[in-house]
Amino acid sequence: MSSGSPRSGAGRIIAGRYLLLRRLGSGGMGHVWLAHDQKLACEVALKEIVFRDPAEAGNEREARVARARAEARHAAGLRGHPHVVTVHDVLEHEGLPWIVMEYVAGAVDLRELVTRRGPLAPAECARVGLAVLDALTAGHERGVMHRDVKPANILLAPDRAGSPYGRVLLTDYGISVQPDGGETRYTRASVLVGTAGYLAPERASGGTPTPAADLFSLGCTLYFGVEGRGPFERESHLAALTAAVMEEPLAPVRAGALEPVLHGLLAKDPELRMTAQEAEAALSGLVTPHVEAFERTRTDPGSPSPWETPPAPTAGPDGSGPVTATPGVTAPGARRRRRSPALRAVAACGLGLVLALGGVWYALADRAGGGTARPYGEAVGLGKPLADGDCVLADWPGGTRFAGTPRLSLDPTCRDQAPDGQVVAFAEAASPDEARKLGPVRCEELTRELRDRLADVRSHAVVPSGAGFEAAGRRTACLVLGAHGPLYGPLGERRRFGTPFADTATMQKRDCLDVRSNREARLVPCGGRYDQQVLGFTRLGADVTLAEARTSSDAACAREVAPRDYGFDPSVYEAGSWTSDGPWKSGTHVVVCTVRRQNGGTMEGTEP
Repeated sequence: MSSGSPRSGAGRIIAGRYLLLRRLGSGGMGHVWLAHDQKLACEVALKEIVFRDPAEAGNEREARVARARAEARHAAGLRGHPHVVTVHDVLEHEGLPWIVMEYVAGAVDLRELVTRRGPLAPAECARVGLAVLDALTAGHERGVMHRDVKPANILLAPDRAGSPYGRVLLTDYGISVQPDGGETRYTRASVLVGTAGYLAPERASGGTPTPAADLFSLGCTLYFGVEGRGPFERESHLAALTAAVMEEPLAPVRAGALEPVLHGLLAKDPELRMTAQEAEAALSGLVTPHVEAFERTRTDPGSPSPWETPPAPTAGPDGSGPVTATPGVTAPGARRRRRSPALRAVAACGLGLVLALGGVWYALADRAGGGTARPYGEAVGLGKPLADGDCVLADWPGGTRFAGTPRLSLDPTCRDQAPDGQVVAFAEAASPDEARKLGPVRCEELTRELRDRLADVRSHAVVPSGAGFEAAGRRTACLVLGAHGPLYGPLGERRRFGTPFADTATMQKRDCLDVRSNREARLVPCGGRYDQQVLGFTRLGADVTLAEARTSSDAACAREVAPRDYGFDPSVYEAGSWTSDGPWKSGTHVVVCTVRRQNGGTMEGTEP
């Protein structure tokens, strides 16, 4: 049964002004529509509050209208904040409340993005978290609690620079509350406000909304972003609520350097929970690592990581195993002892002997093996270190991409064997341990700019093994790989002007194209004449065939990546598109969206 009213379809005009174009999504409160503001000649988003049955409409109408007004008031109070969806107005039409909001073109919510593309990298998730935290803090400073922070309420959209997910926005203040504002709470006592699995324990137990409760929900959201599942994900809402109150989060496996932040935000006791200031500092450290982390000299292999200080293992009291020792805290059963100078001298001599013997062993072992130790270990299989620009083929264990360690081989031509990706950067390290701990995070940062210009890629760090650390040049190789399939050629500045594209996978934002036919485009410099310029990307439905895409992709790009949003005069320019076999073989159905002149003329320089 449809959850909307019979007259709420596309083509309807609301309040004599807003023409409904298409439904953007639906939620517990109603529907969100793309609408055309006939007065200002622009597109907006309209949130329609829907009553699901006549009895609810009769009993709850006043509360729903008041709640819509409260949402508009709270969100309007944050108008202009870079990470909050702007609310323009709240109105009533035929007795029902509607909220007029900013339309965010090309937006996808975090839940949908992770479902489609897989979990985010820790550094990327930290970037999203930092933006949402900024929005929450702005609300908290006004006394407004969001109360429903979750992946579906975080939008990621293209920014002005063209990054597809560069803009991060918090939306849906529909159940927000200002506890000290004297306003009526329009929620029945029998209804628990929030989303199971993202609700703080104190809220699930009936406590008052607080900033700390929003931070717990943010922690659950970031956990989902980096892990691909919620920390208290269970078979039912009741089980999820119970888990949030009584159980510890599921152990993260992908969080990496983000794990301490998740641990701090998900503390059961709000008094012990990480504060907004602490979370901001920790997330900022992940998004923009300290300079000294990258400039650490090789003579200081014991320096701590900028994001975590690894605990020092000490012998347990019964000699059975290590006990984690915290700096400044004596482990249970252990005693602090001052060693005499003589004892220290003996220890130093013994250590020197061990190191000397180890060096002899290493030299003999390397000579016995002919100096051919694999730099990245047996699993990766490469006999020589990767070089900048190397194109690779990746054979993933079990055939699942980005699951486990891939076995790599080279495609010397970067084209003959449909390479999966390319080496685009290196992350240096002072020790094998540092490479193992920080290599993946640094690769995420080093490849971010390139990845943001491509449609469907991910970063992958090829970390040197302990024995192969020196052979690998003391550095981690940073790859950019196709997220769901091959890339079919070189990337970024490694492409040559004049070369035809083998597939749309290597087209990137702001590329300028020389179009030879509707089947062939070549990369050319943007300083001269060209036929089209790449603006961004969109995806078509799973049921759309490639043949259908070739006739409908222009219209899809005109809707989702409209040239006018990038400053192009709609009376002169129009949307174009490119499709290829690759995205349909992988099931991603990515379309490259371009801009071109309506009369077919060439473009030049920095148009518009």
